[in-house]
Amino acid sequence: MTGGKSGGHAVVAGAGIGGLLAARVLSETYGRVTVVDRDALPEKAAVRRGVPQSGHAHGMLAKGFQVLEELFPGLGEDLVGEGALVRDAQADVRWFNDGYEMKQAHSGLPCLLVSRPALERYLRSRVAALPGVELRDRCEVLEPVADASGGRITGVRVLEVNAEPEELTADLFVDSTGRSNRGEAWLRALGYRPAPEERIDSKVVYVSREYRRRPGEVGADAYVVGATGTIPRGGVALSAEGERWLVTMFGMNGDHPAVDPEGYLAFAERLASPELHRLLERLEPVTAPKLMRIPVSIRRRYERVERMPEGYLVFGDAICQFNPTYGQGMTAAACQAEALREVFGRLRGAAAAKEFFRRAAQVTDVPWDMSVGADLRYPFVEGKRTLRVKLLNWYVGRLHRAAAEDAATGREFLAVANLQAPPQRLFGRKVLGQVLRPRPTGRPTRPSARPAPQAGASAT
Repeated sequence: MTGGKSGGHAVVAGAGIGGLLAARVLSETYGRVTVVDRDALPEKAAVRRGVPQSGHAHGMLAKGFQVLEELFPGLGEDLVGEGALVRDAQADVRWFNDGYEMKQAHSGLPCLLVSRPALERYLRSRVAALPGVELRDRCEVLEPVADASGGRITGVRVLEVNAEPEELTADLFVDSTGRSNRGEAWLRALGYRPAPEERIDSKVVYVSREYRRRPGEVGADAYVVGATGTIPRGGVALSAEGERWLVTMFGMNGDHPAVDPEGYLAFAERLASPELHRLLERLEPVTAPKLMRIPVSIRRRYERVERMPEGYLVFGDAICQFNPTYGQGMTAAACQAEALREVFGRLRGAAAAKEFFRRAAQVTDVPWDMSVGADLRYPFVEGKRTLRVKLLNWYVGRLHRAAAEDAATGREFLAVANLQAPPQRLFGRKVLGQVLRPRPTGRPTRPSARPAPQAGASAT
């Protein structure tokens, strides 16, 4: 069967970023789309119980911003009107990678600086306004329902607050329930094996705090201080609507940011660059530090599953839960939405699902390999350290050093990191020449670094 608008009904479980993007795309090919979420969905931008991580700083990479603009024309202009910022990823951001500051220059890579709750609220309002789309909050998916043979999805059992369970008829069920998804149990109940998984535990804890932002008081709109091979700590400060700085710092393997104000500031002083600490010393805090423990990163390989019920799809974080310190999750969901749009524009049924899972795996490969490879620099992270991983980490380390002197090298790195260019771009003749050019030995100086506290002491 080919694509095109049909009279079918798609039910999407989860009204987060992934679920909203899936609903937006499916509204082009299904007559009705129902999005259900167990939370009460707020009218204003607010952190909700089902997405506790939304109160922390989130990155929208250039590729994700591009896809959002294609799916929701005028999104950037609308959000800027509400206080968000659109800035150049290299000219307006100070990057400190592997201890080296990237040389600032115009890159042509626009980045969207907005809080996760504000972005989600905006997408929710746009999706709810689409013809044939319904958002049902305080409504939990109990299970998908199949026909007598178990080979095709026919509906979804849901439970709304203060009501009896009901069954919604459905031609397509989309699991976009993120980190809390019950896909394994649902598939087993239908008589199918769950997808094989890849897991990596980077032992990350992060703590966030909001500060008051006064335009023009500093020379950048975002700061990114990455961890290094010897300093497994990092942090970001992102401008956001409401004249705020959203600051998130992370640590690994027991060396975590503190949740008391003094300890939080002291942790910033122990990062690979002092610039974030210097910024925070100048800013006025407006919230207390908030802690978030990161579950294990999981990639579910649905493209390798031989049998799936027809009409069953998985999307967003339910496919892959990234280490959030790399800021890839929302953009990966946007790339999946782009793939979903293309596939369902020409296919239906089992063929569409199989093709989508194959395409979703392709768009997941690059960000997953980047984050896992970076995590494997640390001996406390379990995983297979192939020669390829070791060589890539060595190469990227030298690339960051080159980018401190050569803006073009930094621009190529950002194009790949923002998923706007394939990784092969980092091995082009000009970049390769800069990376392999002999430079004096040694690492950048790191003033006023303090020793790490006892493992786990700062996370209380």
